[in-house]
Amino acid sequence: MKIKFSDYQQLTRSKTMLAPISELSTIFEIAKTLFESIELENRTIRLLGISLSNLDNAKQS
Repeated sequence: MKIKFSDYQQLTRSKTMLAPISELSTIFEIAKTLFESIELENRTIRLLGISLSNLDNAKQS
């Protein structure tokens, strides 16, 4: 997760999962937890980005 504030300061937070995940709700909950861990201190956010990596396109049976 990348957050840029109106004063152009930037913070990043990340989480590495031990096993593959495929549910959108799980991805959302992880992103929400990362966001809630950031002390916003009444700062204005100008950019919020979420990135996923090491994706696996194998279909589960």
